[in-house]
Amino acid sequence: MTLSVRGLVQGYGGKEVLSGIDLEVSPGEIVSVLGPNGSGKSTLIKTICGIMKPRSGTVEVDGEALASMDPKRFSRKVGYVPQKYIPSDYMTVFESVLVGRAPYMSWSFSDDDFAHAEASMERMGIFELAEEYIQNLSGGQIQKVVMARALAQDPEYYVLDEPTSALDLRNQMVTMRTLRDAVAENGAGAVVALHDLNLAMHFSDRVVMLHDGRVHAEGVPEDTITEESIREVYGVSSEIMEGREGRFVHILEGQRFRPGTP
Repeated sequence: MTLSVRGLVQGYGGKEVLSGIDLEVSPGEIVSVLGPNGSGKSTLIKTICGIMKPRSGTVEVDGEALASMDPKRFSRKVGYVPQKYIPSDYMTVFESVLVGRAPYMSWSFSDDDFAHAEASMERMGIFELAEEYIQNLSGGQIQKVVMARALAQDPEYYVLDEPTSALDLRNQMVTMRTLRDAVAENGAGAVVALHDLNLAMHFSDRVVMLHDGRVHAEGVPEDTITEESIREVYGVSSEIMEGREGRFVHILEGQRFRPGTP
């Protein structure tokens, strides 16, 4: 049950954004996709989720192309959390989270579906918002609702585009811990586009660092998120330091480099 991206080329109009991307995610692991703005993180996530069709290359689960699956089967395989979600219908938080159970519904939602939705809201700390209309929530609260919907969906793979971007520090940690727990408990896998190097360092099993539309580095966080790779990809100087709970990245304000400079 491996999610595989092979030889992916993607772009917009005449511009090529991703070139020759290879990526593999196994059950039980979180793979974070890192890189500066414009490096292709969101494009990769949208292509994996079928929002964009690859110009060339493949996206497969266990050798079967995701693009060939019917929508219900695809939704059992992949749970997508977009970077920004704009509500289009007046739905309560509970109704919005319950939509995640649609791939398993026959004629109507079951008691098990309701239980999944309630448990997912509880995990994301939004159970008390169940009867609120999603249009009335803050950006951070909406992001937690969309995450709860993905948890209720119980997919084989979570594919998330900046799931912590609208969240405060505490809720960033809650979201990543919840994802970590869901992956461990259900034998799922996760691909997560992140900006925060420290979240990636702490919660990832492996990281893929993109630069100019290509894979610049890939591997376990401690071997991939290095002072050298940060300088080459992000154009800033940093220190990798040891803290009470492991390694973390400290960006040095006084020194800046252009990507690609020694």
